[in-house]
Amino acid sequence: MGMDKKIKRKKWTTKKIITLSISLIFIGYVIYSLLTIKNNQLNVKKERITISVIKKDSFQEYIPFSGTVIPKGTRSIVATEGGRIEKIFVQTGSIVKTGDKILKLSNTNLLLDIMYREAELYRQSNNLRNTRLEFEKYSIQLEQQLSDIRFNLIESENKYKRNKYLYKEKIISKQEFDTSINSYNYYKEKSKLTNESREKDLKFRNQQIKQLESSLARMNGNLKIVKTKQDDLTIKAPITGLLSLIDLKLGESYSPGRRLGQVDVQNSFKVRADISEHYISRVEIGRKGTFKYSNKEYKLESTMIYPEVIDGVFKVDFNFAGEKPEGVRRGQSFHINFELGDLSEAVLVSRGPFYNKTGGYWIFVLDKSGKSAYKRNIKIGRQNPLFYEVLEGLKPGEKVVTSSYDNFGKAEELIIK
Repeated sequence: MGMDKKIKRKKWTTKKIITLSISLIFIGYVIYSLLTIKNNQLNVKKERITISVIKKDSFQEYIPFSGTVIPKGTRSIVATEGGRIEKIFVQTGSIVKTGDKILKLSNTNLLLDIMYREAELYRQSNNLRNTRLEFEKYSIQLEQQLSDIRFNLIESENKYKRNKYLYKEKIISKQEFDTSINSYNYYKEKSKLTNESREKDLKFRNQQIKQLESSLARMNGNLKIVKTKQDDLTIKAPITGLLSLIDLKLGESYSPGRRLGQVDVQNSFKVRADISEHYISRVEIGRKGTFKYSNKEYKLESTMIYPEVIDGVFKVDFNFAGEKPEGVRRGQSFHINFELGDLSEAVLVSRGPFYNKTGGYWIFVLDKSGKSAYKRNIKIGRQNPLFYEVLEGLKPGEKVVTSSYDNFGKAEELIIK
């Protein structure tokens, strides 16, 4: 009698189990979708959404940004003349007073230039002195010459008058009388020409002296300017305050115009902030901002707007308004809420992720039962970090869904469970 054949029972393999599980999950998802989405309805759990109440309240539009504390008064230290660092008198972090020496530069070319200009000034000064001496000697000689001519002119005139009488009385000959006339006319003409020549010569020599004096004055002025440059090699504190220098080393050379550091006025600070160019037309001088420091709120007021936009932002300076915080240091940052408009009443909806999906053009509004929410078109106006201003579509007291709409798909109605 033959033995019965043993039937082998099929085993559940891991692969089969995984395949069956994925299939069941997919079928479950399809069934869930069919049950939850019907006629553009979507079932949602109440604890997974955020419900906010529309309210009418005071509204202040403001924007948040960070501001950095900087000294209210700052003066840069600049090498107006190039040179090599010869000596550093004070170090970074020192308190300096106006006029205190900070460092000294040496400049060989400038020193040689001063020496050359001084030599030229000395040479020109000698030229002027010699020219004046020559002019004085010439004037004396000319006066002596003119004195002789005047004497001879008087003598010849007197002789001419005597001979005129004698000739009339026929005491002297006509030849002798003519000689006296000629002598008199000669000295008269000579006196006239000598005086004219003297005036021209004196005028020329005076112009020459004036030119030399003018040239000497220019050279002297230029020398003073160059010596001022030499004085500028010793760099001094422009104001009283806290000194901050870059990393300076003895013997290093620096070109003219190079910034070497700065001096900050102590205990006098302001706040500077970078603000998005989107708000450049709305930020005004005199507007207030607030920030918290040591668990206390303080106020700021905008005092300076820099209209230049760099990398999408522009700069604004703020002064502390009212009470000033103690212990503030340069470089500290504050989170500032800055007002853009005046305080006014408005219909408000809380900010939330719903805005990312809707752009503020629509929102889910709960019905009176609170069990359903429907899409409704709205219009959003101003905003701040807490609220949106509602211009159209919502009334105070209504409830809306302000959490994310990313999982709602194309649903027109939410069934809240």
